[in-house]
Amino acid sequence: MAPRGAHKIFLGMAPGVGKTYQMLEEAHEETERGRDVVIGYLEPHGRAETQEQAAGLETVPRRRLEYHGVTLEEMDLSAILRRRPELCLIDELAHTNVPGSENAKRHEDVEQVLAAGIDVYSTVNVQHVESLAGQIGSYTGAPVRETLPDRVLHEADDVVLVDITPQLLIERLKAGKVYANRSASVAEHGFFRPDTLATLREISLLEVAQEAEPGRQPESGTKPEPEIGGGRAPAARPVLLATHRPAEAPARVLALATPDPWMRATVYHAFRTAERLHAPFDVLWVRSDDGATDDPDEVTALKRLTDTLGGALLIRTSDDLVAATAGVARERGATYLLIGRPRRRTQLGRLVHRDLPLELMSALPEVDVQIVALPDPRPGKPRGGRR
Repeated sequence: MAPRGAHKIFLGMAPGVGKTYQMLEEAHEETERGRDVVIGYLEPHGRAETQEQAAGLETVPRRRLEYHGVTLEEMDLSAILRRRPELCLIDELAHTNVPGSENAKRHEDVEQVLAAGIDVYSTVNVQHVESLAGQIGSYTGAPVRETLPDRVLHEADDVVLVDITPQLLIERLKAGKVYANRSASVAEHGFFRPDTLATLREISLLEVAQEAEPGRQPESGTKPEPEIGGGRAPAARPVLLATHRPAEAPARVLALATPDPWMRATVYHAFRTAERLHAPFDVLWVRSDDGATDDPDEVTALKRLTDTLGGALLIRTSDDLVAATAGVARERGATYLLIGRPRRRTQLGRLVHRDLPLELMSALPEVDVQIVALPDPRPGKPRGGRR
């Protein structure tokens, strides 16, 4: 029996933020690395940029079904299972299938694809998450008719929040890049009001931040961590807040860390991200200028680990984590920034709060910010680091 496939969900605060585009962009990267990738179902909504991005990827033909005398198209689950690609792209995760399909909902189709050992990239907007649908529907005045069980998000291996500012999304709407056959002025005065989008953005951020909590990690369906440098990397579930940096910018990874042992998962994840991107990586420790002492053994261990994995450890002293990080990111030309979510007893843990990702995204608009959930220290192990 094939091992279960990995599920990566691209989550958006609203239509038009670029979920499908980013999914396709990452699919092309996978293809370039030699993986067998197909489009199982794509809904470009008439967006030229999305259609152009899909060019060059194999597409499984849709299935035609008759319903009340009308011929409708659906994803062909059986054809995907017969084709057995390594990675399958499946848009519109909350979609309700046409009666007569194998399953009532598309997320159930995805479950079968994953069970067959096929990795899946999928997309969904935050208003379709079941526990949020009522709240968002009441706030926007637009009832949510299709929902996705929260457990689908919780069980995913990776959750990606594809984020742009409300202002940029409204500009895309006015330019006709969101809806091909709908009045931008009508949409702008409804779902796409600046205050509404700002609220949806915050809800989305809080949702993915909760998904990054170590206690929310899926207990099944995840793949074992590879052994690196003679030891097994600590488990860390990533949640990406993807901005839109220039495609031509050379990739470079910067990870925030402290010498605390359980924060080394961030270093391992920075290594894996950099390896995937064929890019260099740096680890940044921003020390607080409060006169606290550091455990020299743990500082040495952090430097040794970073050096062993081929990265560079950078140490700065500042009480302004955002300013210090932004300065180093610009200095090093970082395009990806990794933030760990540690226990509150650590130095970084005291500074990390729900607004930090947004503050960093505001300070570094062309950098992708990624939240990495860190494991708790193992019982019985000494707890070093700053107190």
